[in-house]
Amino acid sequence: MTATESHIAVIGAGPAGLMAAEVLAQGGARVTVYDAMPSAGRKFLMAGRGGLNLTHSEPLPQFMARYRAAAQKLKAAIDAFPPGALRAWSEALGEPTFVGSSGRVFPKAFKASPLLRAWLRRLDAAGVRFAFRHRWTGWDDEGRLRFQTRHGTAVIAAKATVLALGGASWPRLGSDGGWTTILADKGIAISPLQPANCGFTAAWSDVFRSRFEGQPLKGIALSFGPHGLRGEAIITRAGIEGGAIYALSAELREAIAANGEVVLNVALRPDVDEAELVKRLSASRGKQSFSNFLRKTAQLSPIAAGLLQEAAIGAGQSLSAMPPQRLAELINAVPIKLTGVAPIARAISSAGGISFDELDADVMIRKLPGVFAAGEMLDWEAPTGGYLLQASFATGAAVGRGVLKWLASSPPSLRA
Repeated sequence: MTATESHIAVIGAGPAGLMAAEVLAQGGARVTVYDAMPSAGRKFLMAGRGGLNLTHSEPLPQFMARYRAAAQKLKAAIDAFPPGALRAWSEALGEPTFVGSSGRVFPKAFKASPLLRAWLRRLDAAGVRFAFRHRWTGWDDEGRLRFQTRHGTAVIAAKATVLALGGASWPRLGSDGGWTTILADKGIAISPLQPANCGFTAAWSDVFRSRFEGQPLKGIALSFGPHGLRGEAIITRAGIEGGAIYALSAELREAIAANGEVVLNVALRPDVDEAELVKRLSASRGKQSFSNFLRKTAQLSPIAAGLLQEAAIGAGQSLSAMPPQRLAELINAVPIKLTGVAPIARAISSAGGISFDELDADVMIRKLPGVFAAGEMLDWEAPTGGYLLQASFATGAAVGRGVLKWLASSPPSLRA
């Protein structure tokens, strides 16, 4: 066992932890960032593989509504570090941003790696130290931080600690949710971690699964109960996922938790009204196959026709024998029974975490003076579209400010 001393310990080298470290270093603090992985920002890099969506350009009131029940809890942090500030921060690192057609904001490089490299260079120049392959395991009897390293157990006496260990999605990238047990043992209230921005399971037939697994449903509209939106989805071996599914994942997850299942309706031609569909479907089929008839008259792709067939078989009906009126109704309300939530390890993010009631206005855990928490460790969730990263950056900055404020009000012996 080795024992060392650090002024401020930041545990977690994702966006929240790195932003906390930056604010602390700018405030004159000496900072060491600890992470269990061999390098920084692994999940951040994964998020940028398809184009790094940093934030969103919509007006702040609509932006904040995306955080649902946690909106008011996150408001102060995001007001202090809003989307415009995040864009300016990125530009200062040499990565200017642009607004895409959907309103989402991306770096012009469209990648996470150049931004992360520039950020790490700036942190290094500010004196921030990094200690990788340090897995946090809690505190010892003297309140010192304990880490498991390649060389055994390391003990760190920190003046203040920032916890930014993420949620429990993509655990192979470092966020495995193991911290929940450590904090629960300290009496901290934690909402169970659950999948967010995730897929759902459906009992596809072998024929449908083998033919359409991995294929997209484009230009569709999804609805269940009062909820609905347009977008795209992807058929998976176990069920369905994709952007539109992720946007509804919180409501779908809650419905399945309450009822055991939920029926999601898919409109395959949402821009064509029912009367027009009936007219088209009433045309003579002639000698063409039924699939060709659907393709030509209703402009349905093979996967859309397959989904219709799947629904008809499930209902014990013959799709080709349906009258035009019933077929038109089905085309814009194909029912898919979702029976479960995909594993959290495959989710883009996680819901749940440290209750905001456990935190003071500076994001310090009240029961653990000098210990602060940020990012996905807190009890909030948001859809994809830039909202996840924005809240992670903003809460990281808020924690940095909170630590500096706490140290400034502490006895001189603690600040030394």
